[in-house]
Amino acid sequence: MIDPLKTVNLPKAHLFSPFAAFFLLASSSIAQETSSTGIGDAIASAGVIGYLIIAMSLVAGTLVAEHFVTIKREKMAPPETIDEIDELMREGNIQEALDLCEEEPNFFTNIVAAGLRKVGTPFAAIEKSIEEMEDEEAVKLHQKIGWLSLIAGIGPMMGLFGTVTGMVGAFGTIATAKGGVEPSEFAGDISMALMTTVLGLTVAIPTSAFYVFFRNRVTMVGLEVGGIVEDMFERFRTT
Repeated sequence: MIDPLKTVNLPKAHLFSPFAAFFLLASSSIAQETSSTGIGDAIASAGVIGYLIIAMSLVAGTLVAEHFVTIKREKMAPPETIDEIDELMREGNIQEALDLCEEEPNFFTNIVAAGLRKVGTPFAAIEKSIEEMEDEEAVKLHQKIGWLSLIAGIGPMMGLFGTVTGMVGAFGTIATAKGGVEPSEFAGDISMALMTTVLGLTVAIPTSAFYVFFRNRVTMVGLEVGGIVEDMFERFRTT
C-alpha cells in the first residue's frame, strides 16, 4: 500500500491574517486621509478607472476562493483513490484501474491513466506518456492560476493610468484658467490621480502574494504526485 506524502497546509487563519491586516491598514489610511469627505466619496473620485480596479479585486477574490477549494492535495490526488488504484494495479486489474481513473478525473488519475494506456508496451513508452501528461496537467494548472498574475500586473498599471489621467486633467485646468487658479478647481483631478494609485496597489499586493502561494502549491503537489506515480509504475520496468 502506497503511503502518499502529505503537503504542509498552512492554517487558513495564519494565511489570511496578514492580508486581512493589510486591507484593514489600507482602509484605515484611506479613512484618515478622507475623514472629511468619507471613503465612499474618495473612491467615487477615482472615477471609472477606480470602479474597474474594484471590479478586478472582486474577480481576484473569487479566483482565490475557488483555488483554495480546488487546488489542494485532497482534490488533486485523493489518498483513497491512490490506494484503490495501487491495489488494482498490484492485482493486475489494469483495465479496472483505467476505468476508475476515467470515472474520477483529476490531476493524479489523468496522469496514471496515460501510463495505464501504454501498459504492454516498452517501459520507455510508458514513462514518456506519463511525463507528457504530467507536463500537460501542470500547464493547465499554471494557466488557471495565471489569471491572478494577470490581475496583479494590471492593477498597478490601471492605477498609473488613472494617475496620469488625473494629472493631465489637473494641468489642463491650470492651463485654461484665466487669472489665479484656486486649488479646489483641480483638486478633483488630483484626488483621482492619487486614489487610483492606492486602489491599484491595494489589489496588486495581496493578489501577487496569493499567486505565488498557489504557484508553489501546484509545484509541490506536482512533485509529490510525480513521485507516487513513478513508484506505482516501477513494477512494469522489468516486465
